[in-house]
Amino acid sequence: MDLTLLWVLLPLVTVAWGQYGDYGYPYQQYHDYSDDGWVNLNRQGFSYQCPHGQVVVAVRSIFNKKEGSDRQWNYACMPTPQNLGEPTECWWEEINRAGMEWYQTCSNNGLVAGFQSRYFESVLDREWQFYCCRYSKRCPYSCWDRQWKFIMCRMTDYDCEFANV
Repeated sequence: MDLTLLWVLLPLVTVAWGQYGDYGYPYQQYHDYSDDGWVNLNRQGFSYQCPHGQVVVAVRSIFNKKEGSDRQWNYACMPTPQNLGEPTECWWEEINRAGMEWYQTCSNNGLVAGFQSRYFESVLDREWQFYCCRYSKRCPYSCWDRQWKFIMCRMTDYDCEFANV
């Protein structure tokens, strides 16, 4: 597994951005996650979910070629803005298959709230599944790519009719 996974994985993380008025993205409100433990050991599976009402806002990994060319992962969650309300539904997206190229976003305008993954020694790669939550009928808009292919979006203040960005 190499940087290709990062280029493919990170588009899947859609974050509600810009919901904090003129203050921008409040990254400074997080504590320092560098001392937090990894959610997995190399070559082992894991499942990670944000607490109810929170979404993934940061992803960190470290690569280790000696340990099966695998990565250890760490995630940070943050509560969604109050105007989004509570999640109306949450679900696990389909699993991607290890060793295959893929691109995916949360269906139904969902926001990423968790991950689970399993490592396959035979292909030195992981399969991934994403946990997504939808907030009412809010829709992402004004999306742009960030480094490593994160897709960042603002969320509408009103219910919208279209199914997915």
